Amino acid sequence: MGDSQTWTAAPSAAEHARSVLAASWSCAVTAEGGREEFVGAHTVAEDGRVTLDVPEDSTLVAAAICAPRGEPSAVLEFADVAPVPVRSRIRARLWIAGWFVPGDERLEFKATRVVLRRASGAVVVDLDEFAAAEPDPLATAEARLLTHLADCHPDAVERLTRLVDADSLHGAVRVQPLAVDRHGLTLRIERARAHGDVRLPFHAPADDVARLTERMHVLLTRASAASCPRALQRQRTDRDG
Repeated sequence: MGDSQTWTAAPSAAEHARSVLAASWSCAVTAEGGREEFVGAHTVAEDGRVTLDVPEDSTLVAAAICAPRGEPSAVLEFADVAPVPVRSRIRARLWIAGWFVPGDERLEFKATRVVLRRASGAVVVDLDEFAAAEPDPLATAEARLLTHLADCHPDAVERLTRLVDADSLHGAVRVQPLAVDRHGLTLRIERARAHGDVRLPFHAPADDVARLTERMHVLLTRASAASCPRALQRQRTDRDG
């Protein structure tokens, strides 16, 4: 696809789920024995299979292993947390139901159901699609990229609001970068008692950080050529006063 074409695609549910899994550092396990949090203890195979390294004396995992084989006996939960401080920082939750299979000092999790909940609602992800999907190429770098944008380039974030419909900025008190993937950048617009998200699609997919830099430059160039929304102008005037 050439850069002259408009790109409006967004990650599929399976791709989004795999991205959440790839970027998550912690995992919560719920089974008959209770609920336990594990940090830095899971790894993900190319097909999305999760393996867990847990203490030998974990009663939670022991209960899951003793459950009837082949029947769902545990649920893994992963949270997709926005790296930039915003309201409602959890952007999505991923639940994987199934059972544990003992391995060499690790437990492999056999999935029977995958559910992704995001702002638009919950969706059941097809297991074959989940296994075949790849995480977004920017997923593991997203936290660093967004915090750099928010902390070091707040002027660029404000300039990007020129690409947002003025009605969406009405009553805005703060705008922060919420998410970025190969297809576009999402801004979180916070108001006094509410918030909303606006997506700025790239003109072509960004499959690595170098391409992302170019895509961001294109957005900023478009924003520089656009007029400042009246809502934001009023916001500036109120602050200055």
